[in-house]
Formats: sequence, structure tokens, C-alpha cells
Amino acid sequence: MEQYRRALQDYLAGGGEGDLQRAYELGREALAGGLGVLDMAMMHAEALGTVWPTAPTPEERAHAAKTVAFFMESLSPFEMTHRAFGEATLTLRRLNEMLEEESKRIAHALHDEAGQLLVSAHIALAEVASELPPPGRERLQEIRGLLYQIERRLRELSHELRPVVLDDLGLVAAIEFLAQGVSKRAGFPIAVEGSTMGRLPPQIETALYRIVQEALTNVTKHARSTRVNIRLGRKDRRVRCSVQDDGKGFDVDAVFGGRARRGLGLLGIRERVNALGGTLQITSAPRQGTELSVTIPVEA
Repeated sequence: MEQYRRALQDYLAGGGEGDLQRAYELGREALAGGLGVLDMAMMHAEALGTVWPTAPTPEERAHAAKTVAFFMESLSPFEMTHRAFGEATLTLRRLNEMLEEESKRIAHALHDEAGQLLVSAHIALAEVASELPPPGRERLQEIRGLLYQIERRLRELSHELRPVVLDDLGLVAAIEFLAQGVSKRAGFPIAVEGSTMGRLPPQIETALYRIVQEALTNVTKHARSTRVNIRLGRKDRRVRCSVQDDGKGFDVDAVFGGRARRGLGLLGIRERVNALGGTLQITSAPRQGTELSVTIPVEA
């Protein structure tokens, strides 16, 4: 309140862009502290009464108070929408965290429990093979080959559900590992550039990994690309991630406007970004490729 009063006083005394920038920063601090639109209006009314005491007559002050009440009432719909959006965002963030925990549990079951069962099966087959004639042993070897394929596929599924490298080494290493696998399966190069300048909060690392994962899935299914570039960067308490391809592109407005059948993956990306207070920008046009860019505040 005191900072706001001083800033308003300086501005009314003839301040310029610098004082307006102070007002903006105070607004950001208030928002981060949980204040709403009506709280800001009340603070402005109180500050105005202290920095402008010489102006009005008692009748004019009463009239000014009525205008402030009118102004605050007009802001009520914005306040209700703001709080409802905040509650929905918090619910979505908690839901994503629950889904990640469940994915981690299933990944553990696939990697460890199913893996142990396959090891037991290999040991049992080896014991049986030692008691069979050569033709029987060859047949069992073919069966063991199938088991190895199952084991490899289970490892891949486990990694896709919850990559261990994300928890152990961080976002960049996890995305590089993901890009290598997708590039090998899809048959085109995927470059990963940039850095996050250290570890990020777990919920941000998880969200960005899932966003890149979904973006690469869309590229391999729909884009007909010959290359993909993934860039990561961190500046001014914000982390930015972009995925750019040289594919056939698409009509962004049609997807988000519901006029196209495709788009559930992009809607999921937007929900993840919204849950962390970030921004999503998609630039694309038919036959001109696509760039998906996400910016998330690290303090979130």
C-alpha cells in the first residue's frame, strides 16, 4: 500500500513512463501475492485519498467516493472471472500432477515388475532347453527372441510414460533422449539446441517434456517433415521452448476453432501451458511448416 501510494504521488506530480512501469511492477507483485481486481481498486481509492487531500470539498469527496464505488462494482465481473479461472487452473495443475504420479507408477510396474517376470521366463526356458534335443532348443531360442522383443518394447513404453532421465538428469537430457528415439523411428533428423541454465521446478520440467513429446507426435503423424529443430532458453525468470518443423503446415484457427477434426493434442498442450501461467504461440500455414513456442514463468 505504501509503495503504491508513493508511486501514485510521484506520477501525479508529473511523472512519466518510469512511474507507469513502477505501477506495472506493483501490479505483478500484487497478482503474485493473491490480490484481485477489487483489492487493487480499493488500494487505489485509499491511496488517492492520501495523496490528494487538498482537492475537493466535502461534497466533492463524497461524490468521488461514489464514483469509486461505481468503478469497483463495474470490475466485479472481471474479479469473478479472474478467481474462477484461478481455481480452474489450480484444479488442472493438480490433475496433471496426479496423472504424472500414475504414469510413474505404471512405468515402474512395466520396467521392474514385468522385467523381473521376463527374466524368470528366460531362466526357465534355459533350463528346459538344456534337456531338449537340438531342434527343440532352436525352437526355444526363437521364443526367447520374441521375449527379448517384448522386453525392449516394455522399456520403450516405460520411458514414454515416465522417463527416468528426466528425474535424474533434467529437461535437456530427457528431450535429447526423446528426440533420438523419435528421429530413429521417423527417419528424419531432430536437433536440440539451447539450455535451461540448470534444473527447473519439477512441474515445469514435466510439462515442457510432455509438450515436446506431443509436438513431436503431431509432427510424425501429420506434418510430413524432413527435419525438426527444438530450442530451449531461459531469460528474465522465464523459460522458452520451441518446436519448429518444415512440414506441410495447417490452419491454426480452424484447429482451435473446432472446424478441423485434428487438434486434441494441441488443446492438451494449451491446457498444460495455462496450468502454469504460461503462453502458447503457434505459427503455421499450409505448406509453410509450423513453429510451436511456449513460454512459462519459472516462478510459477
